Amino acid sequence: MPSVDARPVAEGGGGWDARPMLAADRGGFIDRHGLWTQAHHAAAGQLRRVIDELGLELVRFSFADQHGVLHGKTLTRAAVPSALRSGLTAPSSLLLKDSSGRSAFPVFTPDAQAGFAGAGDVVLVPDPTTFRVLPWAEKTGWVLCDLRFPDGSPVPFCTRSMLREQIDKLGDHGYDMTVGVELEFHVFRAEEAAFAADRVGGPGAPGRPPRVGPVSGGAQLLHEEGLDRVDDVVQLLQRGLTTLDLPLRSIELEFGPSQLEITMQAGSARDAADQVVLARSAIRQICRRAGYHATFMSRPAGTATASTGWHLHQSLRERATGRTAFDPGPDETLMSSTARHWLGGLLAHAPAAAAFTTPTVNGYKRYLPFSLAPDRVLWGADNKGAMVRVVGGGTDSGARLENRSGEPAANPYLYIASQVVSGLDGLKHATDPGPPTENPYAADAVRLPRSLGAAVDALEADLVFADAFGARTIDWYAKLKRDEFARYLAHVSDWEQREYFDLF
Repeated sequence: MPSVDARPVAEGGGGWDARPMLAADRGGFIDRHGLWTQAHHAAAGQLRRVIDELGLELVRFSFADQHGVLHGKTLTRAAVPSALRSGLTAPSSLLLKDSSGRSAFPVFTPDAQAGFAGAGDVVLVPDPTTFRVLPWAEKTGWVLCDLRFPDGSPVPFCTRSMLREQIDKLGDHGYDMTVGVELEFHVFRAEEAAFAADRVGGPGAPGRPPRVGPVSGGAQLLHEEGLDRVDDVVQLLQRGLTTLDLPLRSIELEFGPSQLEITMQAGSARDAADQVVLARSAIRQICRRAGYHATFMSRPAGTATASTGWHLHQSLRERATGRTAFDPGPDETLMSSTARHWLGGLLAHAPAAAAFTTPTVNGYKRYLPFSLAPDRVLWGADNKGAMVRVVGGGTDSGARLENRSGEPAANPYLYIASQVVSGLDGLKHATDPGPPTENPYAADAVRLPRSLGAAVDALEADLVFADAFGARTIDWYAKLKRDEFARYLAHVSDWEQREYFDLF
């Protein structure tokens, strides 16, 4: 199948000829509430033409939940036109679950969250500009969705919409954001099925993880022959991701056993978040079908020598002129004053933002000294031990800030939105980031949170995030993460069993 077949439908109707909007396409939920622009309507016409030309039989309509994990429904070809008029429904309780799939909020009592009582429905509103054809699933398309309540009002916990709101605020200040992604992960050889019978906590709870074996030995960063030994995985991922028209730039061998990294070409913040959601899902599904197990868990058991991170590059452009806003001026070094103040905001709000950049219990086990992962809130000039690395000033790519604190399991919409919230506050208050560090693991500086619980404490204490996202949204997210952390603390680990069972 030619790669063009899988490309997202371009806004503005470029590429394929759009079908004319028919009267039957008007008057549904989407039109009634004015949820699409003309570009969306044109893209929907293109989507239907591609379905006809390629003979697609199924289309997956998906949304990213609070954890950045895709949920949704697969519709038959005949049902697609209705979904493009009226959306499709899913239980609102999907937004009230922690990472185990357990509901953290009551839904059948009078104190249920407003709009979520009785596990009533939310409406998935397709964004036809995200349409792609999946190369690993026969005659199947894929569309990303936003969420609305049945009365057409926004769902406050739709993380894709949360990012869009923050990007719009950034636009009001005259800037557009460019994001570059470096995403690390592990790929293992699967030695058994992923579903195990002994599920702790009863049916439906997370079960014993599958047994896996390594695909590479590690210890040789960017070793060409090491990468060649996993060339079957590299070829699978290259074909799959490029056929999806994701802006894949490189596939690299990392330091740890079975550890790989992809980088993607820099682009708009909104597009980058969508691309990460799809890339993670694609990598896991492609690998599973080929007998591998890919995971974006930061520190799987047995990988203590090299945890995985998500390095997020960010810069601003002036919306009116298109000029880069981070490049240093004639009397500036490394970066502009705009970049310095944005950086100051990232540092000032880093403890609170950690709840979004590192949203799992496991991710905090990555914050170790001398590990190429940060453990303190510091910045450095091209220093990979600092939380934020300033790089690129005076080069063709331009000055940019690389936040190295994130984990690859982070919800990309919340990760990027947290940077916008922090950076805008830095611009507002002209926050000074101080001097760069030359000793990132020994400097006397604020530590990043040591645990998910500590990060949530910091988030709840940071009024800037409550003002940006709304107090209700912060309370919702904090409750989900506190439940996750509480379940972790209550679990008797293998370490405790080994340490105490025979000794005492």
